[in-house]
Amino acid sequence: MKPTLFVLAAGMGSRYGGLKQLDGLGPHGETIMDYSIYDAIQAGFGKVVFVIRKDFEQDFREKILSKYEGHIPVEVVFQSVNDLPEGFTCPPERVKPWGTNHALLMGKDVIHEPFAIINSDDYYGRNSFEVMAEELSNLPEDSKNCYSMVGFKVGNTMSESGTVSRGVCCTEDGFLTGVVERTSIGYDENHDITFTDENDKVQHLAFDTPVSMNFWGFTPDYFAYSEEFFVDFLKENIDKPKSEFFIPTVVNKLVEDRTACVKVLTTESKWFGVTYSADRQGVVDKFASLHADGTYPESLFG
Repeated sequence: MKPTLFVLAAGMGSRYGGLKQLDGLGPHGETIMDYSIYDAIQAGFGKVVFVIRKDFEQDFREKILSKYEGHIPVEVVFQSVNDLPEGFTCPPERVKPWGTNHALLMGKDVIHEPFAIINSDDYYGRNSFEVMAEELSNLPEDSKNCYSMVGFKVGNTMSESGTVSRGVCCTEDGFLTGVVERTSIGYDENHDITFTDENDKVQHLAFDTPVSMNFWGFTPDYFAYSEEFFVDFLKENIDKPKSEFFIPTVVNKLVEDRTACVKVLTTESKWFGVTYSADRQGVVDKFASLHADGTYPESLFG
């Protein structure tokens, strides 16, 4: 069975301003998602599921989904702050979405096969889709508790326009032992990669330190764990308006409990995205170059 690609497209780009998901950055107005879908099709994914907000469904269907007709089956699910387990009610002051793992839960009724999950506004590169598709396609039938993630080299994920946040991975024998979210990762005066830890000490990261860019591979049993842990999360955090239920939170717990293992897939792909508005022109130039050198055809879905 071909794996499914699950695309997180429900968020607003607060630092960038506006809906990054609908921004045309390619030579013919292609969005970053268009390149992800193209690469996923080439790698062997068999279906795409998008999670979006209901209020921009019409724009999304007209500007995005219409391109993929005849190329790959597509489904859409919706994330809402009011979509909570029985016994919980969203506080009226809550505006912020509940986080990436809550968005993932929106796919539980339409995804019944191994699946990968990505952000809509990140460019992951062809090779990252190839290694994930191969991993998911080779899983034994009814596989459970054997997950994966694409581990990008942190040096291949930096922005020249400012600092970034990354999930810095700890590994052993090619498997994940933990993910620590690090904020304000940037270049120092020597162009070394650094961040400030919880003790306000500057720490250095080697170029090839693996980091998570939210490119995960799961089997459907992950939904049940997510539902269970979301209830626990809400019991502690429902009255905290900025609290979020993140994928690494669930993954870390499953790894620490030895309930599941997560294989770290290596890739030479270079991530890029529009973290800041100043990044935009650089991304436009990179896509133009990728078309010019033949990595992508003139028209992705012509």
